[in-house]
Amino acid sequence: MLMYMSNSTRDKPSTPLHSVSVAGAVIREDGRMLVIKRRDNGNWEPPGGVLELNETPQEGVVREVLEETGIHVEVEQLTGVYKNMARGIVALVFRCKPSSGFELPTCESTAVEWITTDEASDRMSEAYSIRLLDAKSDSKIHARFHNGENLNART
Repeated sequence: MLMYMSNSTRDKPSTPLHSVSVAGAVIREDGRMLVIKRRDNGNWEPPGGVLELNETPQEGVVREVLEETGIHVEVEQLTGVYKNMARGIVALVFRCKPSSGFELPTCESTAVEWITTDEASDRMSEAYSIRLLDAKSDSKIHARFHNGENLNART
């Protein structure tokens, strides 16, 4: 007599691990956008980081922007979901408006600046400048993937 025993770990496909991050597309009334030069890799990016387990995405973006720039923000709306296919990172990007504070480098950034759309395209990789451009363009929520540099690239 054959007996079948179900092993739940064998019956289910393995669950991929993803990291969820948040970023703020902070846009002033004059259209300039807040960016940081990251201390760890020297890249220009919108401020953001890993979402903590006990916070909402909106709380996370407020915290990350303040920690990296010294700027307090009000979250307006989700503008995009971006997946780094090479690293398994899903980023939620929110359009924000500055409410108070002064931009200053922190332990996570070597520079903090307000830049134009053209400067974003010149300074940043396509995978990160598109987050700011999407946030400025319309109220549509964009879903994109990239390899850390180029859009629609897997690795």
